[in-house]
Amino acid sequence: MMKFLFWLLIVSWSVALLRQVLAWMLRGAMPAAQADQDAARAGVGSGSGDTRNGAAARRLVRDPVCGVHVAEVLAVPLRESGELVHFCSLACRDKYVNGAHPMAANG
Repeated sequence: MMKFLFWLLIVSWSVALLRQVLAWMLRGAMPAAQADQDAARAGVGSGSGDTRNGAAARRLVRDPVCGVHVAEVLAVPLRESGELVHFCSLACRDKYVNGAHPMAANG
């Protein structure tokens, strides 16, 4: 029984590692122009980081209303007086826009 569990563990780790390697290879095979188009569709500007390696996708921004950290590509953006502010949801953005600016505690 222990041999079976050992080999099951080895096979599951191997499959997980293989999936990561394949995902890495497929990301690296994407042409630069297509990566820029994908980044533009996701709302990531060309100056926000290295989008080909996924650095912009890993950048976290903080919601000024509730303080939640959200991935920049998933956040709801709002440009206010020349500054780009990110929110975790439309509800937080609406609270911010409607004048209820309870800023999240520092930290």
